[in-house]
Amino acid sequence: MLRKVVPTLSIAAVAAAGALAVPAAAPSATAVADQSQLWGSIASYADPGDATSGRGNSRRPNVLLFTTDDMSVGDIAHMPRTKRLLQRQGTTFTQAVAPSPICVPARASLLTGQYAHNHGALTISGAHGGAKSFNDRDTLPVWLKDAGYDTAILGKYLNGYEHTSPRYIAPGWTNWSVANRRVYSYGKVRYNLNGRMFAPRKAYSTDTISALTNSWLKRKARRRKPWFTWVNYVGPHHGGRKQSDDPSARWPRRKSVHLPTTTPAPRDRNRFRKLRLPDHPEMWRGSRHTAFSGPKRGHFFKTAMREVYQQRIEALQSVDRAVGRTVATLRRTGQLRNTYVIFTSDNGYLTGDHNREGKLVSYDRAVRIPLVMRGPGVPKRRRARTTVTNPDLGVTIAAIANADPGRDVDGRNVLPYLRGRAAKRVIPLEAYPVRGGARRIYQGIRYGSWTYVRTRGQEDLYNRARDHGELRDLAGLPKYKTQLNRMRRWNRIYRDCAGAECRANTR
Repeated sequence: MLRKVVPTLSIAAVAAAGALAVPAAAPSATAVADQSQLWGSIASYADPGDATSGRGNSRRPNVLLFTTDDMSVGDIAHMPRTKRLLQRQGTTFTQAVAPSPICVPARASLLTGQYAHNHGALTISGAHGGAKSFNDRDTLPVWLKDAGYDTAILGKYLNGYEHTSPRYIAPGWTNWSVANRRVYSYGKVRYNLNGRMFAPRKAYSTDTISALTNSWLKRKARRRKPWFTWVNYVGPHHGGRKQSDDPSARWPRRKSVHLPTTTPAPRDRNRFRKLRLPDHPEMWRGSRHTAFSGPKRGHFFKTAMREVYQQRIEALQSVDRAVGRTVATLRRTGQLRNTYVIFTSDNGYLTGDHNREGKLVSYDRAVRIPLVMRGPGVPKRRRARTTVTNPDLGVTIAAIANADPGRDVDGRNVLPYLRGRAAKRVIPLEAYPVRGGARRIYQGIRYGSWTYVRTRGQEDLYNRARDHGELRDLAGLPKYKTQLNRMRRWNRIYRDCAGAECRANTR
């Protein structure tokens, strides 16, 4: 649980003897730096990891985890550096999913190796929501630090962190460089750098996080001791309406097209202005047979959604460049060969699919996430079809580091799936109200190409192998009664599973 504490970890001094940091006597006053000062100041701030000796050696593998925010699985097609440096050099998990497809529970699952109903951070706000609902005393960084690793988090933490203690540092992190004010503004973000406040002026947040990351990885201590680094980019999450071509600006009197948009870097604005929406089978198609399908949409809404989609792809260009810079840093410092690099998103996102924009729903485009891994022993240019999850990532990273999880984890180490035959796993799906509450909006099962979802008054069954857009509900058809009963039974078994019960899910 988040607590207002005085950090016990080493406190990094920002460059120029704290000229960019808030004085201890005036915590509400934030110092700022000009754009020209940003790169030098970040590159020279004291690294708490330099002071540690530990029991590390260069043979133990490092782990670098990139996480984007609300990135759809198909968006990676527009990220050439990520494709070249990660996909072509590693393995793509084509069926990676977020069992609770929204920010906080997805990230908490990664940190704990548990499903949302076990770690308890169920949604983004209200009761059981946000950072305040998350017990962070026994998580992945704690396990890794106990195993002799340096650990770093850079960028976003959990939603609501900025509304708690701005100086709080969660247990287990050697380096805490986390956005704690105006997280989604992209251009006016403030950061807690190991207890000191830092607010670069006119710096695009993706560039700032990239500079912080490269500074951390260039330090000599990174070659002396194994490390885990979690880089959390905000893109392409929406960040308000700021551009003249945003839907709300173009059509200010049409409430139906007031859609949330992201903020691309200035150099990328309108770069994809000719890009059309993906031609998914479910695009602009609804259904009366599901609780989550949106209403029929008109011309203005569809035009606005195209602008939303274009800006999301534009925002990912800065993330793509950041991935390229960081991989280059690892190569120049001789660390790349011994580093597992993982790229993923917290959840997927719909942009017109099923007449909707957003996430949280059980549709494939909201649940499925991009997941690419390269590193020692990882096959190149391979596509692994076994379903893997956010909880699996935390367990896998612990396994790479030979660390002992302090929790009874629900996820599994996915490294055996890299070379073996695809396995069919039963994955429980669940979601909770955005504004708080412990009563599920839906629960269900994902098994191979089948998706079963049960809401409060309805149940749906889809065969995605034959119905890629999940447009034909099979639950009421006698032909599929046996499959429906099987999915119902698994839903009863796994909806509240814990530990070994969840891991015994290969059928």
